[in-house]
Amino acid sequence: MADFSISDRAIGAGSPPFVIAEMSGNHNQSLDRALAIVDAAADAGAHALKIQTYTADTMTLDCDSDEFCITDPDSLWAGRSLHALYDEAHTPWDWHAPIFERARQRGMIPFSTPFDETAVDFLETLGVACYKIASFEMTDLPLIRRVAATGKPMIVSTGMASLGEIEETVREARAAGCRDLVLLKCTSTYPASPANTHLATIPHLRAWSGCEVGISDHTMGIGAAVAAVALGATVIEKHFTLHRADGGVDSAFSLEPEEMRALVVESERAWQAMGCVHYGTCAAEQKSLAFRRSLYVVRDIAAGEPFTRENVRAIRPGFGLPPKYLDQILGKMASRTLPRGTALTWERL
Repeated sequence: MADFSISDRAIGAGSPPFVIAEMSGNHNQSLDRALAIVDAAADAGAHALKIQTYTADTMTLDCDSDEFCITDPDSLWAGRSLHALYDEAHTPWDWHAPIFERARQRGMIPFSTPFDETAVDFLETLGVACYKIASFEMTDLPLIRRVAATGKPMIVSTGMASLGEIEETVREARAAGCRDLVLLKCTSTYPASPANTHLATIPHLRAWSGCEVGISDHTMGIGAAVAAVALGATVIEKHFTLHRADGGVDSAFSLEPEEMRALVVESERAWQAMGCVHYGTCAAEQKSLAFRRSLYVVRDIAAGEPFTRENVRAIRPGFGLPPKYLDQILGKMASRTLPRGTALTWERL
């Protein structure tokens, strides 16, 4: 599985994790706030800034029947109609260009999640480098084919999807022209609990699909995302806001700037720590060998005097014989006078 690049940023096991700050609806209907989120994400070290491209009318119908309302009492959005929620959360299309321009100025890769074909057509005019497919849209095969036909990398969240559905999506994307594909392990609850995250799926998903894999993480904090890197995740997506206390449709499960900064740092540390299968002393440990235990004279010994547990012990440092030879040495005679603090060697027996 070869690494590939998004705007010259390598994606794959040979590179640090690609960290995406997802703005979603955390702009709270303010372009100034949206641009401040871009700046904060850049300051925190995020590699990419993602938004979402839809309108309430491209997502759903303005209808108040129960089917078009969120009736789950445990939902963050309980009681809201889908149309009203999406109208509040959407990013106006005329904001996309200034948001993307600011992100590029700050050294990040801007891109978006399209929710229908009109959004793809619009994003193509803005020169996006890649596309994200949301979990709820990954079974929308006409949308998958339209995005894949751009030939640009696709990042697909797999929340709720069966293996059969993932296989179908990957097959359709490949057939329609997508060469570079990332599948994100995702739990489609908001927030998600660690217990429902099932990170052990990540190495299986990589081996089974032959795709790059990552995580779209809705849990609180950064622990799940960092752990995902140790299991092979090469892409991390986290929702991002300036302050959770400011409110907003996704603020409750979004990272704040200091948390995003910690995620970028700790996920790269996790990647560095993975290394390869290795036993024995590495180069950096050579000097530490001196602090192993070894056999030393701990009481002055005259020539011809026997070695006993009272005059020989295993202590630090490690310049004498290894402790495993103690039983062989006990009862043998010193070949010369050995002062206290002498490292025991075969020549001194």
